[in-house]
Amino acid sequence: MNWALGLVAFAAILDIFANLFLKKSNAFTHKGYTIACIMMVWAAFTALTFAVEILPLSVAYSTWGAIGIIGTAVGGYIFFKERIGMIGYVGIAIVLCAVILLHVEV
Repeated sequence: MNWALGLVAFAAILDIFANLFLKKSNAFTHKGYTIACIMMVWAAFTALTFAVEILPLSVAYSTWGAIGIIGTAVGGYIFFKERIGMIGYVGIAIVLCAVILLHVEV
């Protein structure tokens, strides 16, 4: 099961890169970033597919989503100087709490 969580984390990291490439693609007008985005999404879902064969879907998908949300917010801040504000931080805390509670069931 630990390696399945590793697959979820790997899929989430790929998802973060896909989101950052999506932003850099400028609405799919830059072909290189567009292709990279599509390939990262494909790879992320492939890794997630293997993880849900072992983990419950609710745990795998929520963990993937939480890591992706937080990583994309951090990436947006680092690379694009985007800010999320206090409500955004509260939202991230709620997402983290939800994922932690889902993991308690496993």
